[in-house]
Amino acid sequence: MPSLRDIKRRIKSVKNTRQITKAMKMVSAAKLKKAQDDILAARPYADKMTEFVASLAQKTTPESHPLLGGPVRGEGGEEGWGVEAGERGEGGEAAGKKIGVLLITSDRGLCGSFNAVLFRTIESFLSENSDSSISLYLIGKRAIEYFKRRSYAVINSRPAGSGRPNYSTARATAEELIQRYIKGEFDEVRVIYSEFRSALSQRPVMQNILPIAPPLKEEAGEEGAALAAEAEIDAIYEPSAEAVLKDLLPKYIEVQVFRSLLESAASEHGARMTAMDSASKNASEMIDRLTLKYNRLRQAAITKELMEIIGGAEALKG
Repeated sequence: MPSLRDIKRRIKSVKNTRQITKAMKMVSAAKLKKAQDDILAARPYADKMTEFVASLAQKTTPESHPLLGGPVRGEGGEEGWGVEAGERGEGGEAAGKKIGVLLITSDRGLCGSFNAVLFRTIESFLSENSDSSISLYLIGKRAIEYFKRRSYAVINSRPAGSGRPNYSTARATAEELIQRYIKGEFDEVRVIYSEFRSALSQRPVMQNILPIAPPLKEEAGEEGAALAAEAEIDAIYEPSAEAVLKDLLPKYIEVQVFRSLLESAASEHGARMTAMDSASKNASEMIDRLTLKYNRLRQAAITKELMEIIGGAEALKG
């Protein structure tokens, strides 16, 4: 049985831990407000650009621009396709595709299941596409540590950073992925990140960003039908459709990567705030239990001492 000194020492240790978790919760709450404002401001622009690019993709052919799935240049300079003829299996799916995956995690832990859910998502994707050649672009120290001892090709990695996501980081990441796609190193590029819904809810998302393709009417429902109707309207591009595609499509990829970084940052702060709040409550409950146990042992010790004193007094009377 632990002594009174041991219990008192443990109560002090738990109280110190509670102070840390409360401080981390307050810091995450302050950062979450800024991150939430950033993502709420970025979503309308990103959504509208997605709609416009999807509409534009329906009005053009894949040959209009490499990012639409048109011809790409190989390393030897010969023009080819992301997937050669004859490599497609039944149902139009490519067999043994070259896939690039951008995974966005956090640099630090103590944020509940934030990173674990993302790792389960990418592990599921890797197992389902075991016949494909998959290359990883990792953002976040947790992802770098996770894949350090796993036999997957990592083309690049960088920390997520503790501050607000920087657009220059999104631009550099998007440019590298675009260049690799145009060279034919990838047949498609996907991004996996955590979508922010609320401080209590985050959802892992896998988005296909390359090649840029319009949503199918039967798959996208009302939105796909609206885009299909919009695509039938004649549009005049100035100075030309090629010039618009050349400037807009790389910008679209940058915006999607930047949005993913903002979503991930807000999700991380929300998950950490929730986890630290739960940890603080658990610490308070543990302190209450230890204090009750301490008081009971102390009362028992006092009672025992009184009984010894009374017994000694009675013995002296006899």
